[in-house]
Amino acid sequence: MNNIVLIGFMGCGKSTVGIRLSYKLRRSVEDTDKFIEKKEGRSISRIFSEDGEAGFREMETACLRELLRSGEERILATGGGLPMRMENRELLKQLGCVVYLRISPECAYERVKNDQERPLLQCGDPLARIRALLDQREPVYRECADIIVDVDGRDMEEILEEIVEKLRENGRLPKEESLKEESPEEA
Repeated sequence: MNNIVLIGFMGCGKSTVGIRLSYKLRRSVEDTDKFIEKKEGRSISRIFSEDGEAGFREMETACLRELLRSGEERILATGGGLPMRMENRELLKQLGCVVYLRISPECAYERVKNDQERPLLQCGDPLARIRALLDQREPVYRECADIIVDVDGRDMEEILEEIVEKLRENGRLPKEESLKEESPEEA
């Protein structure tokens, strides 16, 4: 399939990049966390609280299987821990081109430090938790990625341009295709 799959740590901008890229490429976007919340009728925080992380990770795998069966080509923004399961990495590769939005622990912390909806950061030292999680996840993200884009200190337009350029280099987008981003009001 020819989906564009965004992976990376919390706060790297997967959801925002997904939305903006959807306007630029004129494709629909699906956020796996929102997909799961809608299907379950409860928030990710509540799912973690009631079903635990393992239960949530099972829901992520089921979500990927459902998206794969749908056959629709779109942009997928995934949850930060989704690629940690080998089965999910295999499903991500089947879904399309995997783009890793790489972020430093310090930048991630600055972006999410006031977000009370991040269950994995409800602890005494969120920055230390971010560092530990990123140390664990970084090799998996790199292994899974077809394309890596650094996001620290960059504005959205720079990030989008690099993604589109690398997608073209990888043969995932036509080289001659003219891309004009429509604002949400125009779409």
